[in-house]
Amino acid sequence: MIIGVPREVKSDEYRIAMLPVGAQLLIADGHTVLIEKDAGLGSGFSNEDYSAVGAEIVDSPQELFERADMIVKVKEPQSEEIERLKSGQIVFCYFHFASSRELTIQCLERGISAVAYETLSDRQGRLPLLTPMSEVAGKMSVQEGAKCLERPMMGRGILLGGVPGVAPADVLVLGGGVVGTHAARVAAGLGANVTIMDISLDRLRQLDETMPPNVSTVFCEPHAIEHYAVLADLVVGCVLIPGAIAPKLISRELVSRMKKGSVIVDVCIDQGGCCETSRPTTHSEPVYIVDEVVHYCVTNMPGAVGRTSSHALCNATLAYCRELASLGLDGFLEKSPGRHAALNLRGGKIICRAVAEAFGM
Repeated sequence: MIIGVPREVKSDEYRIAMLPVGAQLLIADGHTVLIEKDAGLGSGFSNEDYSAVGAEIVDSPQELFERADMIVKVKEPQSEEIERLKSGQIVFCYFHFASSRELTIQCLERGISAVAYETLSDRQGRLPLLTPMSEVAGKMSVQEGAKCLERPMMGRGILLGGVPGVAPADVLVLGGGVVGTHAARVAAGLGANVTIMDISLDRLRQLDETMPPNVSTVFCEPHAIEHYAVLADLVVGCVLIPGAIAPKLISRELVSRMKKGSVIVDVCIDQGGCCETSRPTTHSEPVYIVDEVVHYCVTNMPGAVGRTSSHALCNATLAYCRELASLGLDGFLEKSPGRHAALNLRGGKIICRAVAEAFGM
């Protein structure tokens, strides 16, 4: 199989979907690997790093997309890339279709086989290709939220952990999954008072046993969300329904009652966001203000730390990429229900139920 790895063109995206060692192993498996020129620079890899292991450096994205049987990317195809996609071509990346009808329709029209990182599951029902970026995003959410609380960013002008004699900030984490767990740990490590919410009592029990003393667990229901949101200095949205649009837990009316200068970091913005006032932003323009509440809704947070993120992502995706290339799409899907769950679109049809339900299809 011919595998193409293009340079990411989404705004402020510095990751690459394949490390040189991944290219080397795929070539050893008998495949051809095409790397777009300079695709790895944002993650610290030169063209020579790839050519040294046998990958072919391709000057233009047009040639790469035309020749490749399978495209391996990080983020969803952008408009200029969608035009280059071919019917039947396998595209392996993060799609998050439920948050964008336009992207879904365009990819349907191109007839691609969309294999999504975010819906692939293992035998335990976990999401192994979403987990590494969730870990990065969870840690970054508090890092960015702490920065947004500074007055130059229109925040309340408070230090997350406080100092002796001055109380720390109150942090509300919505969702006790991978993102929420890492966000809570970082916030607690900085000394904040942290409340983490989830709808699973079993998960709350696990968190209660493993989190430091300055983290409290609360069952996630509307009255509790309202109570803690108006007290919070920083709210981190981390809820996830695999493949589906994120539930709106923070209403526009509730935002209007939050502290002036408080911050919302909506990590689930890739799936539409969990706050009614959330809309996608970029690293170059990461924040906006609604009712004097700072909103940070960057859709590719891990892209800012391309070196760390590329290593973490490729460590997880490589084995699946080798399977796809060696077995072909049908052979890959037959291996397990979790692999079949990764197939979102094929032959102009929506395969993933959660995506179809998001658009009433």
